[in-house]
Amino acid sequence: MNATLDRKELDDTAFARLETEGRLLNPLLKAPTNKFGRVGFRGELALRFAPKLADEARPPELLCGQAMAIATAGEKHMPFFAGYLLSFENLKDVAEVLGDALSAGGKYFLFCNNIDLSKKYQVPYKGAIFYVLPIDESTVYNELLYLLSLEKNDLKKMDIAGKLDAVADAGLKYDVTFDTITYAEGLALMGPVRNPNENRPV
Repeated sequence: MNATLDRKELDDTAFARLETEGRLLNPLLKAPTNKFGRVGFRGELALRFAPKLADEARPPELLCGQAMAIATAGEKHMPFFAGYLLSFENLKDVAEVLGDALSAGGKYFLFCNNIDLSKKYQVPYKGAIFYVLPIDESTVYNELLYLLSLEKNDLKKMDIAGKLDAVADAGLKYDVTFDTITYAEGLALMGPVRNPNENRPV
């Protein structure tokens, strides 16, 4: 399966505006999945762009990494989204960028590097509920498999689209509840933001 798709296939989904704004970056997948009418994305979601200098294209100032999302043809809301944030503070940026693609019934998972590793929260924002979970050395994909009780070996033989379908379908059924906190309470609780470049070879 191709990792990208014809623009017309995106135009009828909640991805259309994000694609127009140039926010769906570095896709491992941006294509129809194995479910009829469903389009999937795995890559990075640009949250904040750097000011443009003449014709120079500059990388985004802020990204939601390891993003996984699905959208359905003919529907304006995105039912499932997951991604990685260095800081809980950027939940606001995710919510504002996704904007009208969010819905009260959607399942949205954000793995944040600077919240207590023993805590999990639900945070209402922009009419949606975000599951906010800790992450340290793992990946969003592996954390979701653990959270959603999916066996990695069961998904090994699937293609990227099939794996996304399996994770998204399990995510849509997820109904465990955590402590509900406000965005402001989360800001007060969050720890320092790690430097993503530390301990990397120069």
